[in-house]
Amino acid sequence: MNEEDKAIEGVDVEISVVLGKAIMPIHQLLKMGRGAVIELDANADDDAVVLANDKPIAYGGIIIVDDNIGISITDSVKKNLPEF
Repeated sequence: MNEEDKAIEGVDVEISVVLGKAIMPIHQLLKMGRGAVIELDANADDDAVVLANDKPIAYGGIIIVDDNIGISITDSVKKNLPEF
């Protein structure tokens, strides 16, 4: 392990993945029950956005293996990723 790796060892980063977004009135959200579907602003073939500490860092495709869901990074960090 080099000095640069040692400097960041133990630093926590919150990773989130955004599949899409939706805007709705709170009263509509409160009426939703089990099995309700929320329509997102994304298509099934769109890449998800990977966030690190709420900042977009990459795009990725959703993968499912057995009962696990993951993301496969498809594009590297870009300065023009959308804000969330």
